Amino acid sequence: MTEVDPLYGDGSGGATAADAAATDAFRAAMGRLPAGVVVVSVRWKGTDHAMTASALTSVSLEPPMLLLCVHQDARLRDALDEVDTWAVSVLADDQGPVADWLASPGRPAVGQLARVPHVAAPRSGAAWVQGAAAWFECRTAQIVPAGDHDVVLADVLESREGDPSAGSLVHLRRRVRGLR
Repeated sequence: MTEVDPLYGDGSGGATAADAAATDAFRAAMGRLPAGVVVVSVRWKGTDHAMTASALTSVSLEPPMLLLCVHQDARLRDALDEVDTWAVSVLADDQGPVADWLASPGRPAVGQLARVPHVAAPRSGAAWVQGAAAWFECRTAQIVPAGDHDVVLADVLESREGDPSAGSLVHLRRRVRGLR
């Protein structure tokens, strides 16, 4: 049985055998680069939308900015066309089940956060996952198409740190792992 990556799926996407082999090689090589695991959320049309992501990085300290990569087919990506403020929760080392749930294909659009303890972030109203290692509120500055993803550059409106003893989750070798 082929293992399905919790963040990137099985990679099939209807590609040819050569394309699939190149994609698999790229995925395996990138799998050697640990990446932080976060939940990105937005309040859109009266509903909370959230997804697990590992493509988030700091861009600038002055002013504070983040970069997020979102698959073009993601519901959250559609929301970003209409809502310019959103939230990020940097997951703590014990929040693997939250990461897995919000990365699972086919989860419902409505009520997907019902099983995830969260509070509304102060500016956007988007969900901050309770117990996370850190939180950000962001405003989209620019969206740039890049292959099958879009690169979202964002101004950070607010940053908060969680419990100082909490670790974080990382995505490494196709698995989500706690790191302390």
